[in-house]
Amino acid sequence: MQHRMVSDLMTTSVVQVRQNTGFKEIAKLLAEHDITAVPVVDDDDRPVGIVSEADLLRKEAGQLDPQGLLPVLHPRPTDRAKQEATTAAGLMNSPCITARPQWTVVEAAQVMERYRVKRLPVVDEADRLVGLISRADLLRVFLRSDQAIREEISRDILVRTLSIAPAAVTVHVVDGKASLNGTVERKSLIPIALRLCQGVDGVVDVTEQLNYRTDDASEILDPTAPRRAHLAT
Repeated sequence: MQHRMVSDLMTTSVVQVRQNTGFKEIAKLLAEHDITAVPVVDDDDRPVGIVSEADLLRKEAGQLDPQGLLPVLHPRPTDRAKQEATTAAGLMNSPCITARPQWTVVEAAQVMERYRVKRLPVVDEADRLVGLISRADLLRVFLRSDQAIREEISRDILVRTLSIAPAAVTVHVVDGKASLNGTVERKSLIPIALRLCQGVDGVVDVTEQLNYRTDDASEILDPTAPRRAHLAT
């Protein structure tokens, strides 16, 4: 089993700006390319920040209502500075959280969740920008076909990893929901198989109706316990 890599899903033609790029130019780029954010790079193409639609909207939100009907906002000093900024250097969020092409989708998703960001510039060994990966890109793993998921579970997990005979367990996958049916040699293999299947890219849920020939759960808890053969029904 191998998770998809960031390099498999990232966008490589990245719209980027310099720190001195102006407010209106950034807004124009977002509109022209139908994107919601751009990375800001230095003279060596290393990401130093991100400017998003939300950063641009702060200026709009800070405008006074001519009719005086809307309440006056009192932003924090940092937000006020962004409202008054006219270039990417003042608008951007920094430092820039980045990803590597060799990361798995799991690693990228965990970093996004940890830092509460929606996208990650992808950098090479020299920290130069080579791509961009977003939440939407990561969700593409759930577009994998049921057939591809079934083959990975059957071949990579059951046969290669757990050494279960191909005819012993059948795998059905419908809309990303996998089900395992059959008989395994040891009871302890069942939770392991479930956990590994849940980690397959594109899997939404896993259920099982598995029997076992040997109940080795007691042996795991007590190595001196006698072995007993049993076929669950």
